[in-house]
Order: sequence, then structure tokens, then C-alpha cells
Amino acid sequence: MGPEKMSDLIQLIVGLGNPGPKYEATRHNAGFWFLDQIARAHRGTFRAEGRFQGEVCKILIGGAECWLLKPATFMNHSGRSVSALAGYYKIKPENILVAHDELDLPAGTVRLKKGGGHGGHNGLRDIIAALGGNQFWRLRMGIDHPGNRDQVVDYVLSKPSKEDAAAIIQGAESATGYLERICAGGQEAVMNRLHG
Repeated sequence: MGPEKMSDLIQLIVGLGNPGPKYEATRHNAGFWFLDQIARAHRGTFRAEGRFQGEVCKILIGGAECWLLKPATFMNHSGRSVSALAGYYKIKPENILVAHDELDLPAGTVRLKKGGGHGGHNGLRDIIAALGGNQFWRLRMGIDHPGNRDQVVDYVLSKPSKEDAAAIIQGAESATGYLERICAGGQEAVMNRLHG
């Protein structure tokens, strides 16, 4: 295990999704599911915060304060919300973790990475544009692929099967177990575990 990198301490965890009951149970809201799980585990409560265009919650992870943010801007404008909170609290991109649904991974598989492109994910695309770079961390939550590019939009905005939903939630639970390590700058060690 290498030394934890102080520069990569996580101060803000963003979950991507679309607001409202219509979208609550859809695959595209896997990031929201993850944040709800964290809030429950740390007895946090989300509240709407107009200036950050989203729902926020402050928790303690391993003794350090961390913000949780669910943008209420709809997926394609997630960057507005992320940059508003990050700008206000002077949080750098490398201290942000964005949890999002990932088509290129089987349902329930979870991977951690820093940087990279948006892979066609509109939420990531907007955050990269709003932060002026891609040097934030991502928790990629596998939702599987419909197999046909033309079906992607309908697929991400529909509900997963019971089996897939259970797998995605289980993946979120396992990632929550690594959260303290991730937030303390131990991403490399967690990546070795998740990807091993």
C-alpha cells in the first residue's frame, strides 16, 4: 500500500441523476442511489439548496467533513450545480468524486478512475466543461449496455430489471464500504481492490 495522497482527499461527492419521481428508479439515477446509500450510512439528510441548484448534505467520513450533492438541474446541466458548490467552498477538481451510471460495465460492477473523457455521458460532459477540465475522480457504476447504440437513451431512462437493480444497489453498497479509504486519499489501494 502506498502512502495516501493528501492532494486527493475527497471533499465533495456528486451523484448524477435526474430530479423528480418520474426518474427516481431509472438506470440514469444510479449516482443518486449511491448518495442516498451514503447519507443513510452516515445519518445525513439532504436539503434543497437554491444557490447550488441541487440537494446537499454534509457528513463526516473518517472524521473529515464531506459534502454530498445531487444536482437538480437535470443531467445535461449537472456542471452548473457542481461548479456552484465547488466554487463557493473552493474545492478543486481532484478533491471531487462523481458517481455516475456506466454503460460499458456489467450491472453491479463498480470502478474508480481519475480523469478521462466523458464517453458520451452528458452529465460528465457538462461537468468537464463547467470545471474547465477532467481531473476529478469518477465512481463508474455499471448498468450494462442495451447492445444497440440507438437504444441507449430509452435504456438509461427506463427502470432496470429486478436482478439488475439488485446488482446495482449491491455495487453501491460495496463502494460505500470503501468510501472512508477513497475520501482519505487512498484511491490507488481501492482501485487495486475493485479492479483486481
